[in-house]
Amino acid sequence: MNQSSKRRALVVNDTQEILELFAEILEGLGYETVLMSYAPRELERVRETEPDLIVLDFLMGDRELLGWQLLQKLKMDRRTDSIPIIVCTAAVKAVEEQQGYLTEQGVVVVLKPFNVDQLEEAIRASEKPRTTAREAQKARGD
Repeated sequence: MNQSSKRRALVVNDTQEILELFAEILEGLGYETVLMSYAPRELERVRETEPDLIVLDFLMGDRELLGWQLLQKLKMDRRTDSIPIIVCTAAVKAVEEQQGYLTEQGVVVVLKPFNVDQLEEAIRASEKPRTTAREAQKARGD
């Protein structure tokens, strides 16, 4: 994770205005922000960034599966699987279809359109220690 005293958030979206809005909100909450659009080798870039929090979108323009694919990669990689993730998306159907997985992985979902208070609440909640279903199973020896 990030070694500096300031928390670092990585925001992944394909719309510059959304990236800037999230940066403004996160910086207001004391985060250093790193903004990223989808690109080849994004998992490597996430590792290099060492974020304390990731905010990403599920559906992004013509590349609508990239957010979902990145989320899966992050949760399958031991170096990134414990980073809190907030998914901000208008993809209600995709969220409903994947609700079990998202809950199991401890992913917080904020549906668009949202108000700033909803996003700030999700960010603050991500700062609290939590146990995912998988971690609870490991602790029980399942």
